[in-house]
Amino acid sequence: MDSLKNVLYWLIANSLGGFNRGRILEELFQKPQNANELSKNLEIEYKTIRYHLKVLEENGILTSVGGGYGKTYFPTESLETNKQYFVEIWDKIGKKSNKD
Repeated sequence: MDSLKNVLYWLIANSLGGFNRGRILEELFQKPQNANELSKNLEIEYKTIRYHLKVLEENGILTSVGGGYGKTYFPTESLETNKQYFVEIWDKIGKKSNKD
């Protein structure tokens, strides 16, 4: 599972947009949501949310059900099982900056 931790670190701490991806993951750990809900709840442009969801899904961090505007996103089972990786990274670096 170290590879999951490495991917999370890269996506949150070491790439442009990492802060927003961290916020999205934090929100999805609370409850599954679609892009529109995330956009409203996080006050981030819809297109930006869609981009970050795509990146997270392509890297095996999120999974989705449905399609179109109702497509709902969930943390993968692997991420749910290893949530401590996200928490560790987010606590260290994620909440320190709102530059992205």
